[in-house]
Amino acid sequence: MRRSEFQSLGSAIKDYLKVEKIDGKIAELEAVNMWESIIGKQIANATSSIYMKEGVLYIHLRSSIVRNQLFMMRNEIIQAINQRIGSRVVKSIVLK
Repeated sequence: MRRSEFQSLGSAIKDYLKVEKIDGKIAELEAVNMWESIIGKQIANATSSIYMKEGVLYIHLRSSIVRNQLFMMRNEIIQAINQRIGSRVVKSIVLK
């Protein structure tokens, strides 16, 4: 074997995930898990549940005031999450 035939473990895992079409689901989980680090602890505490389905991030909130604030910031939130992940995982946000 030549040295050029070797592949790093990280890139081999990424290739496997792409072949098995799992990489999109993992990116969606990352988006959900980074919610608190993106938005902050106080606003994250007002979140009752968060999940993703087919590129849409669903956020259930306990406070209508926080919901209105996030509604005005939703484009910036989408950009921040996608930038951290490195691909366009979140296409839109639904606030409930």
